[in-house]
Amino acid sequence: MANTIIYTTDYETTLQRRLAHPTNWKEVCKVVYTDTRTITTGYMSTVPSVQTVTRGTAFNPQDVAFTAENLTISTGRDMPVFVDFADLAQTGYNTQMEIAETQGDLLNEFIETNVLAQHASFTDVGLTGGVITSGSTGAITVDASTVDDIIRGIKRIIRVANGQSKMRQNGVFIIWRPADFEVLEAFVQANGFNMADIALKNGTVEGFKYMGVEHYWSNDYTTGHLFAGVKNQQQLGVLRSLYGKMMSQDFPAGSSGGILSGTLFYSRVDIGHLTPTTLKPLLFDVNVA
Repeated sequence: MANTIIYTTDYETTLQRRLAHPTNWKEVCKVVYTDTRTITTGYMSTVPSVQTVTRGTAFNPQDVAFTAENLTISTGRDMPVFVDFADLAQTGYNTQMEIAETQGDLLNEFIETNVLAQHASFTDVGLTGGVITSGSTGAITVDASTVDDIIRGIKRIIRVANGQSKMRQNGVFIIWRPADFEVLEAFVQANGFNMADIALKNGTVEGFKYMGVEHYWSNDYTTGHLFAGVKNQQQLGVLRSLYGKMMSQDFPAGSSGGILSGTLFYSRVDIGHLTPTTLKPLLFDVNVA
């Protein structure tokens, strides 16, 4: 007697391998894997000031106040796949592994899209009077004459916001669109010496460092918006117990009643976001044409 068997461990390993592929959100966000629904942090909303000291004169204590901010993991997506027992028997082990790979890819893409869709909570960066400017929504055309201006402008804005220490500690990133990344590649190949030679010989891949910034690309942008800033400041919560897991059920109920003769393969992710108020000046919604 021949049986078609899927081992849960193998399926989850494949799913987790796909979910663990290098992705921008894992590279640039502070990712918290937890089973807690709400993560509470806080910031000092009333900051004391430095006072003048007068010798022999009493000083007045100052009040401080803290404001709580919550990251709530409540946004979920799932991908249930049903396969008939006969199809499982005739297609074998590889088909089930392909299902795991597809689930991993699509759920990963959802997280990527959702992270990039948080642009309204970031600080606007755009073009005003030909200058890359914080607080501006003027659309920037990314070309050979502006790509380096964008890089320098973002670093300048971070320094003005007193983010130099965090920039030094965590690094700076820009996630481009594929066409923008191509413009950057051409710029790198045309300028400099060692870097240009390396780019001409080996090409460039996402995550390469140039002008002190790590450069990535994504296909999952909201039109007209790029994400940039200091790494590990945007907070992303992921429900740990469901991430990268597979659940299966034989003979699941049909949508119109009855029982289905087959196996349901189920995977799901639940996430939440927080742009901390004090760190918003270091996270940018770059407005582009």
